[in-house]
Amino acid sequence: METPGLVVHGEAEPFSTALRSLINNPQYSDVRFVVGQEQREVFAHRCLLACRCNFFQRLLGMEPGSGVPSPVVLSTVPAEAFLAVLEFLYTNSVKLHYHSVLEVLTAAVEYGLEELRELCLEFVVKVLDVELVCEALQVGVTFGLGPLQERCMTFIEAHSQEVLRTRGFLELSAAALLPLLRSDKLCVDEAELIRAARSWARVGAAVLERPVAEVAAPVVRELRLALLAPAELSALEEQNRREPLIPVRSEEPGGADRGGMEMSCPAERARGPGRPVPPPEGHRAPRASPLSGPAVQVTQRHHLRGTPDLLDRACLKLHLPKRSALGAGFRSRHAWRARRRKERAQSCSELCVWTPGREGAFLC
Repeated sequence: METPGLVVHGEAEPFSTALRSLINNPQYSDVRFVVGQEQREVFAHRCLLACRCNFFQRLLGMEPGSGVPSPVVLSTVPAEAFLAVLEFLYTNSVKLHYHSVLEVLTAAVEYGLEELRELCLEFVVKVLDVELVCEALQVGVTFGLGPLQERCMTFIEAHSQEVLRTRGFLELSAAALLPLLRSDKLCVDEAELIRAARSWARVGAAVLERPVAEVAAPVVRELRLALLAPAELSALEEQNRREPLIPVRSEEPGGADRGGMEMSCPAERARGPGRPVPPPEGHRAPRASPLSGPAVQVTQRHHLRGTPDLLDRACLKLHLPKRSALGAGFRSRHAWRARRRKERAQSCSELCVWTPGREGAFLC
């Protein structure tokens, strides 16, 4: 009876070093890539790529000379990130850098390299800072990387003011900005958050060549105007006249409407501070879109002491998120919210109350 063999292993380091020497080495290579916007030429070995990665197996699966383009053009991946992918495929290890790790992570996701993706995620979490976090959040949202999104949101909530001043914040997509604006734990005043949202919309408007209000439409309903002080509301109204950001409906005597978008919101989503009215038991309010059909129109009408015309002529019609329902929700976003509630209470002639007979209007 034949004795079963025993697998023995040599030293891994010399083997890894030998394979690393083949990375981007034209000697013995049989496939050539042109990668990135700089069109850098990169040499590789077909058999090694094909056996390590299904993406390259499909790309390079045909016999040489039978239709595979030479060179293979990969214009969407930067050369540095592509070389990092090759390093991982050749040696099963990779040297990651702060300035390029998100590009390597993107390539790992696109090429289906799960182990490399996890290594990149671990590295990103370790080096996450104010400058990197918005870019990381964008990658997490784009590719549906839930754990990365959660880590980024936790970091942003703890460093809100610094993050809002970064270039990465201005370059976020609307889909990535929405969870940020919906957070109840941002350490920033609402007025500053509105200013940051306006700057974000201006950048998008310049890039897309569209009006600021149109760019801001997907996210503006998440701004919580009820948390603003009277002076801040007055300044916001004046700025909104000069540069429209928030959908406005101005009501003239006789019911004339001078235009603007109406945003609809179920009545259950908005109650006066200090007097929350809970929805019926078991009822869950639907999430209304600004462009959806009939829903209860919620109008914030502020009659504040000293500024009787404030937001009275131009009623800001907003979708108020559940978390800003002006009851327990006012405890959100840390101490700023409590201060704003106190300022509003001192400014109003009486506490805001829910008045269903006036089309769901808030009256002070």
